[in-house]
Amino acid sequence: MKLKQLYDLVVARGIEADPRGRKEVGKVLDRKNKQFKDMKKEEREFIDPENLINPYTDTRILHGTGKEEIKTVLVGIDMELGEILIADRLSEKGQKIDLVIGHHPEGKALANFYEVMNMQSDILRKFGVPVNIAESLLEGRIREVERGISPINHRRASDAARLLNVPFMCVHTPADNMVTRFLQTMLDRKKPDTLGDVMKILRNIPEYHDAAMNNAGPRILLGSPQRSAGRIFVEMTGGTGGAKEIFQSLASSGVNTIVGMHLGEEHRKEAEKYHINVVIAGHISSDNIGMNLILDEVLKKGKLKIIPCSGFWRYSRIKK
Repeated sequence: MKLKQLYDLVVARGIEADPRGRKEVGKVLDRKNKQFKDMKKEEREFIDPENLINPYTDTRILHGTGKEEIKTVLVGIDMELGEILIADRLSEKGQKIDLVIGHHPEGKALANFYEVMNMQSDILRKFGVPVNIAESLLEGRIREVERGISPINHRRASDAARLLNVPFMCVHTPADNMVTRFLQTMLDRKKPDTLGDVMKILRNIPEYHDAAMNNAGPRILLGSPQRSAGRIFVEMTGGTGGAKEIFQSLASSGVNTIVGMHLGEEHRKEAEKYHINVVIAGHISSDNIGMNLILDEVLKKGKLKIIPCSGFWRYSRIKK
């Protein structure tokens, strides 16, 4: 398959799995296109045309024309300068790498990945949080993340890929959407009674089982195995963690337990204040599930040899 076909496919699957629903995603793209049309000609130069068809600013082809034929991919969670060199070294040694795929954003996809955080307000609304509260709290958090990213030398890895002519792309929110839908659907269906039951369900998932065997498995951050799970909110997409003040609204809307990738200390304190249970499924292991689900979708459309590295381990859910 061609690089552009692969890229378009992962974006399409991300939209299908988006917690907001396809209709809401379409509205977002319609707004972006209207804003673009209303811009002056000199302003349009600075707009990435991908923004008009791809709702995820953290998912991009970072090097490549899109016409490259892709047969073998090097896949990892954090694909940075060292991993680009690994790809080039493997090609030198006879294992031709046609494409490097990372999960976490690099290059221009990292520079403004905070923009995908806007989707969090629509997700929170589905769980009963008033949209005005969600948007108000989120605005400050987005600006905070933007300020944190702005000094980063974000082009190091993409520059290395350009110099070595290694096709390179990253798939962030589409993969996070996949794992969010996968876990929310599973937990809604199985209806665990307690946090202990939630833990059992998670540990039976191959990626989490593997992580647990390597001292990085799911754990209960707030609560105890005997506590009732109640209404569960799987919080694993939307760029990065939102505003810590949101936990009061989540508690008021009836959310009893959050299952997430990670939680900062200030966020933990707020969740504890409002008696919300928190199960940390694991960051890298959750990213693994999302990437495996995305790769399964790609493999349904074409043949690829996948070489895992950088914290990624391959588990296929394609029925033989």
